[in-house]
Amino acid sequence: MTRRVAVLQSNYIPWRGYFDLIHDVDTFVFYDDVQYTKGDWRNRNYVKTEKGRELLTIPVGPGLDRKICEVVTSDRRWQNRHWKTISQYYARAPHFARYRGFFEDFFLGRIWENLSELNRYLIERISVDMLGCSTIFLDSRDYDLSGVRSERLLMLLQRVGAKQYLSGPSARKYIDVDAFAAAAIDIRFKDYSGYPQYPQFYPPFISEVSMLDLLFQVGPQAPEYVWGWRAGHPDGSQGGDAEGPA
Repeated sequence: MTRRVAVLQSNYIPWRGYFDLIHDVDTFVFYDDVQYTKGDWRNRNYVKTEKGRELLTIPVGPGLDRKICEVVTSDRRWQNRHWKTISQYYARAPHFARYRGFFEDFFLGRIWENLSELNRYLIERISVDMLGCSTIFLDSRDYDLSGVRSERLLMLLQRVGAKQYLSGPSARKYIDVDAFAAAAIDIRFKDYSGYPQYPQFYPPFISEVSMLDLLFQVGPQAPEYVWGWRAGHPDGSQGGDAEGPA
């Protein structure tokens, strides 16, 4: 049996493409023992508002010399602010009440200090409890890794027993395709195009927003707008060309 694996840094309440990737693999590895990069999606994401997209950002201080798993929040007040904004713009959404208890507990009932921990908690609970994914979640910190970039990634994949690696498209720039082939690991690049529109507040429609938007608007039907619409694909996924860019 092919063990299809994805490896990705944790993001803050990611968009639906992130969860699409999770659904398409047997095993998803959080890759947070790598350099934290400022201005990425690790500590921020968009929600939809009457003025367009509004960025919710977790304050983590200015330091860049740290790994993602070492990043701590610098101001606990963000939890109340984020929940206030989310409630303001989604309270009237058809399925807000369905998920309110979970997210209210996350934002108001707990104290989060570590960025990686809070991201992982949200991603796993949304994937399993709200989207019905059966994916196994692992942590790259549990493996003794060395090397950099493609070499380190390949070592991780070998240690988790990967036969196929499903990657986001941006990784094409640094993956050593020949090394992966020599290790008998098939590379596929995810295609995030073609996602269907769904009922959304405040036209025009914007796809690149947090998964919260889709959950609050369509509830249990959310998987249909993430992967279910590809019913005609042989395995329900949308992996790309194993040889590289099409």
